[in-house]
Amino acid sequence: MEFHASTDFELVPLPPRVFFTPHNGSASDPQQVHISIAGIDHIRITWLTDDKTVPSAVEYSTEPGNYIFKVAGGDKSSYQFLTYTSGFIHHVRIGPLEPNTTYYYRCGGHGPEFSFKTPPSTFPLKIAVVGDMGQTDWTKSTLQGLESKDYDLLLLPGDLSYANSTQPLWDSFGRLVEPLASRRPWMTTEGNHEKESYLVGEAESFKAYNARWLMPHKQSASTSNLYYSFDVAGAHVMMLSSSTEFRSGSDQYAWLVTDLARIDRTMTPWVFVSLHTPWYNTNDGRQGDGEGMRAAMEELLYEARVDVVFAGHIHAYERFTRIYDNKANSLGPVYITIGTGGCHSGVYSQFMKPTPALSLCRDARFGHGRLRILDEKRAHWSWHPNDSDVAEDEVWLTCLSAARDD
Repeated sequence: MEFHASTDFELVPLPPRVFFTPHNGSASDPQQVHISIAGIDHIRITWLTDDKTVPSAVEYSTEPGNYIFKVAGGDKSSYQFLTYTSGFIHHVRIGPLEPNTTYYYRCGGHGPEFSFKTPPSTFPLKIAVVGDMGQTDWTKSTLQGLESKDYDLLLLPGDLSYANSTQPLWDSFGRLVEPLASRRPWMTTEGNHEKESYLVGEAESFKAYNARWLMPHKQSASTSNLYYSFDVAGAHVMMLSSSTEFRSGSDQYAWLVTDLARIDRTMTPWVFVSLHTPWYNTNDGRQGDGEGMRAAMEELLYEARVDVVFAGHIHAYERFTRIYDNKANSLGPVYITIGTGGCHSGVYSQFMKPTPALSLCRDARFGHGRLRILDEKRAHWSWHPNDSDVAEDEVWLTCLSAARDD
């Protein structure tokens, strides 16, 4: 069953503030705790401290307060951006872990106990998706919507903190999302607002993002933290970079070709892509921004029978039919734009009229999406605006793993 809608909303007023989330603990207490998938059966735990002497170590167990396991000797670093010096950023990779299991953990031997649940090893798999988060009252509403829903991991296709070189806003963002990001893996890719090079030069691009949000690029044979892949349950997920070189001959292009060739659809029948700048967009905002990347890489995704491509950048929701080369094609990916996390600049309310035939649902509200993969053939996608108690768009998807050219 499929629900189609095409609704134009007026631009809502800007929220009263971009708020700052403080740290109320001691210099030794962990803050900005978040976790990410770091290879099969492994989780990376990341946190910051103001105290350099805190060890990069994690104690953990399946029982609260009874830490049977400990991993020490993780990575510890800090970075400088103009006059700002970050706290000490700790990355510790733990495992092997059991799937679909709750673990309790403590970071650096100080502060409160946290817990997370590992993703399952088999279907069903539940993924939340939202991009362009920011730090506004709208963001809080989106996080509240995510809080009330059960999911195994979150995909965030770029534009996290909107620090825009104001580095303390990175700290604030980490504290804001900690209650959720410390409990389920958050898998991110960068957006244009992560680049932050316009004040300090191109060599400093993505400095804060790369230091704070370390993703499993080494585990997927990528030389850049800005693009990588990972397997979870029966899905292969590729996180691509809209902000670094992507044309044929580039490192990212070569990595993508290699990564696609390694996919075994008998093991991971579903294949998803997440990137920041959409390749298809009928919103008046930011027209054509993704065209270069589409021209360079679309054929690769089409030939690999990628099931869905998620994007952000446009502060609105839009779902397309399956597409290849600007035409409806039953073997192309479904393209979904979901840059609806709560950015301070507001929603993009103006869409092209009349609605192009390729676009099936358009909604200029903040919210998040949910992908439930039931088995190797069926998945259900739904869109959940912050101001609604029900899904405002939903569709059943059939996996393309067995699809062939006519």
